[in-house]
Amino acid sequence: MMLSALVLLAAFALPGRAATRQELQTFLSVTGFDVALESIKLSAAGGPVMLGLEDSGFATTWKVLTKDVFDVKKMQEMGLDMLEKTITEEDLKTAQDFYATDLGKRLVAVENASHLSDRADRSQNAAAELEDLLTKGASDRVAVLDRLNRAVDSSDNSEKSMVEIQYRFLTAARDAGVIEFKVDDETLHQSLVTQAESLRTSSQAAALANAALTYKDFSTEELTTYAEALEQPGMQRVYELMNAVQYEMMANRFEAVAARLHGVEPSQDL
Repeated sequence: MMLSALVLLAAFALPGRAATRQELQTFLSVTGFDVALESIKLSAAGGPVMLGLEDSGFATTWKVLTKDVFDVKKMQEMGLDMLEKTITEEDLKTAQDFYATDLGKRLVAVENASHLSDRADRSQNAAAELEDLLTKGASDRVAVLDRLNRAVDSSDNSEKSMVEIQYRFLTAARDAGVIEFKVDDETLHQSLVTQAESLRTSSQAAALANAALTYKDFSTEELTTYAEALEQPGMQRVYELMNAVQYEMMANRFEAVAARLHGVEPSQDL
């Protein structure tokens, strides 16, 4: 019925030598994946919205409960545990060889800043940056930015994974008695899929705008070099693995918070 990031991670499982903890720590730092995992804590703010309880006092309770569940150190350790079972030495070398270059280091710096930036202000600034490019007729640059976005999610799994995260969270919250479903699980899942499909165009536009702002200080030639590197089979595998880890982490953490909501009021029909 739905894509599972956990299934993807299982598919990556390797019988050979696992990377050492120190090698993985270096990988996280060099690629900026440590900050990407840290930024998952920002997604926690969306919980009350998903439950339809953002206008109630529930938001305060939610904030208290999420502080420990979305603890940065805990999430990074979980990420290391997942990677330890799946990533190869070749994967580590592929990513580190690129991101250890001068261009790679500059890219990681701006991507880290993007991950942890204020979401509200950033959205407005990103839209303005993309509009400026379109007004100037910078179609070549816009095409490269779109190419970058496709390269880091070549299989277009992000939409399916976000649906899974929502579904797992909502059903866990239902099991905790915080919300009640007026529909069965299959109908709920299909409604989430339909909603995601209806938002696909706007989501892609938002991702393009975010890329325009993130990489505004890089030349189009530098971004083309980056896109070419990301499109290589080795980097495709690395990003598919990192995406799977990040999505499974989000789903796991939202489920963990939901498990702590038992007895919390108010209840909400969904």
